[in-house]
Amino acid sequence: PGHGDLYPALVGSGWLDRLLEEGVKYAFVSNSDNLGAILDPAILTYFAKSGAPFLMEVTRRTAADRKGGHLAVRKSDGRLLLREVAQCPDADVDAFQDIDRHQYFNTNSLWLRLDLLKEQLEADSGVLPLPMIRNNKTVDPRDKKSIAVVQLEIAMGAAIECFEGAAALDVPRSRFAPVKTTGDLLALRSDAYEVLADGQVRLAAERDGVPPNIVLSDDYKLVDQLEPLGVPSLIKCRSLKIVGPVRFEEGVVIQGDVEIHNTTPERFIVEPGIYKDQVIGL
Repeated sequence: PGHGDLYPALVGSGWLDRLLEEGVKYAFVSNSDNLGAILDPAILTYFAKSGAPFLMEVTRRTAADRKGGHLAVRKSDGRLLLREVAQCPDADVDAFQDIDRHQYFNTNSLWLRLDLLKEQLEADSGVLPLPMIRNNKTVDPRDKKSIAVVQLEIAMGAAIECFEGAAALDVPRSRFAPVKTTGDLLALRSDAYEVLADGQVRLAAERDGVPPNIVLSDDYKLVDQLEPLGVPSLIKCRSLKIVGPVRFEEGVVIQGDVEIHNTTPERFIVEPGIYKDQVIGL
C-alpha cells in the first residue's frame, strides 16, 4: 500500500465485503518500505475505544523529514488533511519544510474502521475524493535527458480528510524506519539502526529517536550505484552529504556533520578513521 488506489482496490477485489462478512472490523495498513510498522495491540485497543473511523500514525518531523508530507488543519471545517511536497507552491516551500511550524508528518501507517470505510465509499460512489498529486519524472530514472513524463498519483493517507472524526496519533520514532531513498538504505545498513530479537528494525537507543540526515548526489540514486560506497559507522552522525564517486573503507566513523565533495571522475577512497564535523573536498 501507499497510494490511494488502496480503497477502490479493496472494493473492486471484493475483499472489503469479504472481510466485513467474516466479522473483521478493523484493518491496519502501512508502507512495505517502513520496516518499523508492526501491528501494535495497544494502538489497536486505543483505536477501537476511540470510535474514530480513521487513525493516522504520525511522528515528529526532523531535518531528515523536511520533504515528507505533513499534517494540517483545513480552515473551512477543521478536519485534518495531508499535504505533500508535490502539492506545495514554490513560494511556500520554505514554510512547508519548517519543522517547527509543521511538526508532524505522516508515517503512512493507517488504522481503518472497515464498516465506516464502506459507508464512506458508498456515499462517494465507490471512490474517495482524494486530491491528485502531480510529479514530473523521466521515463528512464538513470537518464535525466530521457523523455519527460508526468506521474499522477493519490496518497492513501490523504483519506484522513474524508472522514468526520478522523484522528492522528503521535507515535515513537521507532515505528518509522523507512527505506525510500538510497540515503535511507545507507543509514539502515549502518550501526545507526539495530535489529531486535523479534526481527523489528529500529533506531539505536543512542540516537534518541533522531535518524542521521543522509544526502547523496545522483551518483547513488539507484541501489546498484550505492553498493560501491560501502557503509561507515553512523551511530554518532548528525548529517552526511556525499557528492561524487566515493568509497568508504572498513573502519570509517562519521560523527557530527560531515560533507565529502569529489568533483573528479576518480573514486575517492575514505581511509579508516574518525571524521567529525568537517568538509572534505577534491
